[in-house]
Amino acid sequence: MSLKKAGLIIFIVLLIDQVSKIYIKTNFMLGEEVKVLDWFRILFVENEGMAWGTKIPGQYGKLALTLFRLVAIFGIGYWLVDSIKKNGSRILITSIALIFAGAFGNIIDSVFYGITFSDSYNKIATFLPEGGGYGTLFHGKVVDMLYFPLYEGYLPDWIPFWGGKFFTFFEPVFNIADSSISIGVVLLLLFNKRAFPKEEKE
Repeated sequence: MSLKKAGLIIFIVLLIDQVSKIYIKTNFMLGEEVKVLDWFRILFVENEGMAWGTKIPGQYGKLALTLFRLVAIFGIGYWLVDSIKKNGSRILITSIALIFAGAFGNIIDSVFYGITFSDSYNKIATFLPEGGGYGTLFHGKVVDMLYFPLYEGYLPDWIPFWGGKFFTFFEPVFNIADSSISIGVVLLLLFNKRAFPKEEKE
C-alpha cells in the first residue's frame, strides 16, 4: 500500500472524528444524552485522561499525558512510513494508519480544545469564545459520545459479590478516534501472520 492511500485512510478517519466531536461540543451540554436505540445512545462526556476515563493524578498529570501522546504519535508515524518503505503488507499498513489516525484525533482534542472552546457545564460550548477557552494549550479534554449499554439491569442475587446490584454492560463512552485505534489493534491481532509474514529461509 502506498503512502498516499494510507494518508487517505488517516484523513477520512480524522475528518469523521473531528466533525463528530465539534458537532457534539457545539450542540450538546455536558452529560446530555440522546437515545438512538435501547442499546445505543449519544452521550456527551469529556475525558480528562487516558482511555476509558482513567486519570493521571497531580497538577502536571494531564500535561505529561499529552506530551506522551505527542511522542507516541511520532513513533507510530515513523513505524507507518518505515513499513511502507519496506513494502509491508496491506493489512499492516492499514492497521498502523488506523492507529495513527485515532491517536492523532485525540491529540487534537488534548492540545487545542482547551483554547478553542468554552466549557460545556450547563450550557452549549462556543467555538473561539471572546473570553478565551476553558483551558490552556495542551490541557484540552477529549470529547466522547458513543455509548453502547448492551445490557442494563439488576444482577441475580445468587451471583457472588455483585448479586442484586445494578449492572451495565458495556459502560465505557468513546469516540471515533478510539474506535479507529481499537480496530487497528484488533486487525493486527486477528491477522498477525499476514501483517508480519516470516521470511522464507533459502
